[in-house]
Amino acid sequence: MKVIAFTGMPCAGKSEAVAIAKQNDILVVRMGDLIWEETKNRGLALDGKNVGFVADEMRKVHGNDIWAKRTVEKINSLSPRPEMLVIDGLRTPRELEFFKQNLEADFLVVAIKASDQIRLNRFLSRNRTDDSSEESEFVARDEREKSWGLVEAIDKADISIVNEEGFEEFRQKIIALFDDILSNG
Repeated sequence: MKVIAFTGMPCAGKSEAVAIAKQNDILVVRMGDLIWEETKNRGLALDGKNVGFVADEMRKVHGNDIWAKRTVEKINSLSPRPEMLVIDGLRTPRELEFFKQNLEADFLVVAIKASDQIRLNRFLSRNRTDDSSEESEFVARDEREKSWGLVEAIDKADISIVNEEGFEEFRQKIIALFDDILSNG
């Protein structure tokens, strides 16, 4: 099995890359879904403040690899195992190391990158459930995720893809990535 983990700052384009994977029949395990599930189990609304709180608190209580552990549990429960799988949402160097040590798969980290201004514009316009329309929330989210070691995780990526052009250009880059990984396996 080949596993690609997408990482990147908020609004860089990870969700778009994941959507492209799904359109190409590649199974996706979204780490954020596990956080949303935990947030809902606590009876909290799915907003940026609560989701961020739960993600941060669980890391403090259970370690920076808690979401990686839960992701590997989910992957290990899959039957049959897919040829390729995408993990959405790698945030910490510890998660990266946990995946490398515990996935019985070819594992590749792909960083999706975009400038701060482009990411802010996307944040203010995308209207996702756990987003706000306030620039201060964007800055707070960036700082929270940086505190987990996100920049270091991005720096440790095997491949970086810049997402600052239009959607079609980005789509072509992601499809080429999938094709290359499947053909060179």
